[in-house]
Amino acid sequence: MNIETLILGEGGTGEHGADLIKNTTTQDFMRDVVEASGERPVLVDFWAPWCGPCKQLTPVLEKVVRAAKGAIGLVKLNIDEHPEIPGQMGVQSIPAVFAFKDGRPVDGFMGALPESQLNAFIARLIGESVDDAADIEAAEAALEAGDVNTAAQAFGEILQNDAENMQALGGLTKCYIKTGDLDRAEQTLALVPPAKAESAPVASARAALELARKADDTGDVESLRAMVAENPGDPQARFDLALALNAKGDRQSALDELLTLVAKNRAWNDDAARKQLVQFFDAWGPADPVTAAGRQKLSSLLFA
Repeated sequence: MNIETLILGEGGTGEHGADLIKNTTTQDFMRDVVEASGERPVLVDFWAPWCGPCKQLTPVLEKVVRAAKGAIGLVKLNIDEHPEIPGQMGVQSIPAVFAFKDGRPVDGFMGALPESQLNAFIARLIGESVDDAADIEAAEAALEAGDVNTAAQAFGEILQNDAENMQALGGLTKCYIKTGDLDRAEQTLALVPPAKAESAPVASARAALELARKADDTGDVESLRAMVAENPGDPQARFDLALALNAKGDRQSALDELLTLVAKNRAWNDDAARKQLVQFFDAWGPADPVTAAGRQKLSSLLFA
């Protein structure tokens, strides 16, 4: 088998050229994925040679990407040879697929989906209207600014037109979380179709709900700060402080506390600080700048 076939798979050449399906490396990830996704969406397939479900998923992924006739690209990354990027993105199991648009991850799933679900995933990714994207962005900005009513109304209007818009459904879930109505948040998540249960917006909302429930069991921020100041070596106090800070919306401070705990005592409580950081990243979403910086710092600690 020649090099071109190894990179593209059989039938990978033709009208859309050699960049439709390719393998990448840590060094080329920026060019092949982040920059390339400014021209069209790019799927990133995180895989490994020993992974049985990966061997099932990748050929089907290649088939549906070719069928899209250049509307979307596929980039494959062997996590054994290049662990840095999946480490930064919090990939814990494979196969894992992330969809990038305009330089940032916007959706994704885990596991080997059947062809029909992959087709639906790609159709949703490349078929989203500019108006929908703008409405989602405005709603998310309102939620981030604390204008929950405006955000909830916008997400609700989007869902009236597209009941399976998972970004809007995840956003509406977070609106309920912001108001403390965790039961309504859980009811909203229950509306997610099983085929989309692992999509990135749903995973983010689910993680945010779990964090909100955890926050009920922590103390207030100032009391926990005093405990950490009095005994900086107390891992439980620092862990609880991070949860309380996140509940108050102070993501950067919550990140800093858990990174400190990873650096000082990574093995504490069965690697609890690292696992909690991954849940933070899921809840905050891949586009949040604190997530991006946090994944990079965590990766530096883990691979130092």
